[in-house]
Amino acid sequence: MDITIHSSFLPQNDPDAALAFYRDTLGFEVRNNVGYQGMHWITVGPPGQPETNVVLFPPEATPGITDEERRTVTEMMAKGTYGTLLLATRDLDGTFERLQAGDAEVVQEPTEQPYGVRDCAFRDPAGNLLRIQELR
Repeated sequence: MDITIHSSFLPQNDPDAALAFYRDTLGFEVRNNVGYQGMHWITVGPPGQPETNVVLFPPEATPGITDEERRTVTEMMAKGTYGTLLLATRDLDGTFERLQAGDAEVVQEPTEQPYGVRDCAFRDPAGNLLRIQELR
């Protein structure tokens, strides 16, 4: 089989803050920016990798979600326990400094993990956890 990951979805509840973080702080390209019925979807991805996308979506747009489920998702987003994205870079220290200078919320400074990777962690404006591993 020839299968690739085309898009992953992360919730966002403030499209302006999400756009500023993913485009201006993280350096991703904006691939799509769509509004519909007061909601906003933004597709971003790393430069030079047009086949890899992250869709930042309004969780209230999820089909079939109940009001109680929507509240639960909102609570989990606020605590930073709902969405996670694992990224990688060859320059972990430089990436960490750039994100920290961009006022991203630091969760963990670059650390050698006991399971064999060196990484750091941030939260995006919606509370999603972004772990960034160092490529070796």
